[in-house]
Amino acid sequence: MRALGLDIGEKRVGVALSDASGRIASPLTVVDAGDITVIERLVRDHEVDIVVVGLPLSLDGTEGPQARSVRDVGGQLARRLPVPVQFHDERLSTTEAARAMAAAGVGGRRARGKVDMVAAAIVLQAFLDSGRTEADDG
Repeated sequence: MRALGLDIGEKRVGVALSDASGRIASPLTVVDAGDITVIERLVRDHEVDIVVVGLPLSLDGTEGPQARSVRDVGGQLARRLPVPVQFHDERLSTTEAARAMAAAGVGGRRARGKVDMVAAAIVLQAFLDSGRTEADDG
């Protein structure tokens, strides 16, 4: 099962891709937010079986305005993509990605877009590790 992970922000969308077996997630690219056609192309070109969208829940697990906005984009994707779209808790993934990149010596302008795709990889890896499938609710 090849999966595509998305970390949807206001300006950018971080994208990650799993290996063909659906075991390992890797950062792929960053695209402009709202450019669904690029995501459609990535799904097609990489023969993706499922799209995993990071859902930015509050620390207490509730959905705020940002989570509702991400759900709206996820709904648009679900209507346009030929594969299932699942949501997965992304709490603190961007913070974790920024820390990992800082530890690796990547910061400032170089980190701006990369942190989004690293966050997408963190969310996607968590999804893969959880053993969820396209039949699960999300």
